[in-house]
Amino acid sequence: MADEIRLSGWALILGASSGFGEACALELARAGMDIAGVHLDRRATLPNVERITGEIQALGQQAAFFNINAADDGKRGEVVAQLAERGVKVRVLLHSLAFGTLRTFFHDEPKEALSRVQLEMTLDVMANSLVYWTQDLVARGLLVAPGGRIFAMTSAGSLHHWPSYGAVSAAKSALESHCRQLALELAPRGITANAIMAGVTDTPALRKIPGNEQMMARVLDKHPARRLTTPADVARVLKALSTEATGWLTGNVIQVDGGEEISG
Repeated sequence: MADEIRLSGWALILGASSGFGEACALELARAGMDIAGVHLDRRATLPNVERITGEIQALGQQAAFFNINAADDGKRGEVVAQLAERGVKVRVLLHSLAFGTLRTFFHDEPKEALSRVQLEMTLDVMANSLVYWTQDLVARGLLVAPGGRIFAMTSAGSLHHWPSYGAVSAAKSALESHCRQLALELAPRGITANAIMAGVTDTPALRKIPGNEQMMARVLDKHPARRLTTPADVARVLKALSTEATGWLTGNVIQVDGGEEISG
């Protein structure tokens, strides 16, 4: 039974303070994992981070959270060094960073159109950072091998387009490609890499997308279960995929949407 799954070791979650990252952090902690979380929060939202770390510790697990820009090379190096000092061995790495530019490629006011800097930033944060974190962990011997699991949160935005979603769509496509390449190169080490394509989920990140209410309404109208995906849905699947039994499952884009994508 999924509820009986027990795990051990550390999970490193990039984007751990809300949405999928928060849900997965708590679910993996309930299964017995210690949690290292990377997040970027201002003072107003730090109480939520304190709540999450408190819940993890109340479950008897360790919580080491770092309030940094996950796409900053120097800060990444500092976190990896601190993890090494603590003797952390990462069994599960989850990339759940949702920070990008939501602008159209073209606009009547040229200044309002997507810029080179914004496009490159979106790709760097939401896709390329997965590669850099994995490289650093592997180089320091911090990613468990064999048995390590890498997951990255993608979306149907890699397949379908939405006004102002162009830069994020490109990042999601790149993220899926990075997972396949990581799967290929890390297979000899016994480390797997898979992308998780969640259905439309009412998260803080979704609420920032212009037209999100219409998006949710469209999904509710067509979804065979007549509900949206929830972060808890994804967290339970990720927990199941983190077991030793999934060592031959790698290089995939796994849909966790209750049938949303196949419903047209």
